[in-house]
Amino acid sequence: MGNMQASLMLQKEEINEISEETGFTKNQIVRLYSRFLSLDKQGRGYLDREDLLRIPELAINPLGDRIVDAFFTGENSEAQTKLNFRQFINVLAHFRPINKRRPSDINSRESKLRFAFSMYDLTKNGYVGKEEFKFILNMMVGSNITAEQLDHIAERTIAEADADKDGRISFEEFCKAMERTDIDQKMSIRFLN
Repeated sequence: MGNMQASLMLQKEEINEISEETGFTKNQIVRLYSRFLSLDKQGRGYLDREDLLRIPELAINPLGDRIVDAFFTGENSEAQTKLNFRQFINVLAHFRPINKRRPSDINSRESKLRFAFSMYDLTKNGYVGKEEFKFILNMMVGSNITAEQLDHIAERTIAEADADKDGRISFEEFCKAMERTDIDQKMSIRFLN
């Protein structure tokens, strides 16, 4: 019944447009809309950071804050504080597996890499420096390693990926470092129909 109610609030034309934009099936869109509505506890028509941080999987994820931040900063746009359904589903589309029969710019390898890069680029200046990398690494490993070990790992990682030796990693250098990584597998969620 929840899906029936959600589908009534979305117009057929809008569902078709979203399907074209994102590659999600109509059933997936209706289910995601239902999920969006359940997260929008106050019925405002948008989500904020706190709404997303209440998702249990994000709440326990050491990178949950960074993932949520990525929802609120799009490529080439200023940070925003509210996320409507269209914006919500466009971010989720980055996590769709790449469909070889129906390619989409929104979840291409490059788009997935841009999304991953944005997780590390805390200053949003187009580069990942040592301090940014240490901050993210610390979020992932916590107190399992010493500050000295953390510093050493960050220095070594930056040195290996920094082709132009400017002390930071650009998006292009990040892509080169990720060449052998199966980004589709690592950044894909199987959405149920």
